[in-house]
Amino acid sequence: MKITYWSDYACPYCYIGEARLKKVLASAPELRDVEVEMKSFQLDPTAGEHAAGDTQTRFAKKYHISFEAAGQQIETISQMGRDEGIDFRYASTLFTNTMDAHRLTKLAQSKGDAALTERVIEALFDAYFTQNKELADHALLQKIGEDCGLDADEVREVLSSDRYQAEVLADEREAASRGIYGVPFFLINGRYTVSGAPSAEGLRQALLKLAAQEQTEVAKGMQCGPDGCRIG
Repeated sequence: MKITYWSDYACPYCYIGEARLKKVLASAPELRDVEVEMKSFQLDPTAGEHAAGDTQTRFAKKYHISFEAAGQQIETISQMGRDEGIDFRYASTLFTNTMDAHRLTKLAQSKGDAALTERVIEALFDAYFTQNKELADHALLQKIGEDCGLDADEVREVLSSDRYQAEVLADEREAASRGIYGVPFFLINGRYTVSGAPSAEGLRQALLKLAAQEQTEVAKGMQCGPDGCRIG
């Protein structure tokens, strides 16, 4: 079985969904040979290199809710992350452009080393949601790349060029061609879909049934798109 999923590092449900997927794959012997591939999806390709304002204010403005309601929604999402064992600090995230984070991921994927790629993906999510770093910061991306095992000179060369940008944009075009406008979005064996971040148990049952070719039902969960995250 192969699971291809579209994701963005600034998407809270993507981090939660990724954590749930890893738990499911680790807990089910029937799924131990599953191949997983992340594809790029930028929630806001026009975002700048530095954060503009705090998360709660941005959240309230985006969803047209009060500042207090925004704080409550952010805390609810953060608790979901903490329930998955993540030190989830959504309220103090610094939203920036994620193109270069995705390009770094593409560099890792080019090495054909699943463990290396997983380290990079996890480090990027952790940098954003736990360490609250700006993912457009090249010094940060350089350190993440090196710490995860990528060659320092190659990381520097990628970050100083537009290498892998075409691949990131190709992922986004593929998503659009498939009618994918929110993430996370999982495509299983090129046919079956899991939209959003369902519960770990729901995801486990869906994958086990698909692995046994018992059903093709679409599972749905929380997800984020360019216009925002589903918060109700």
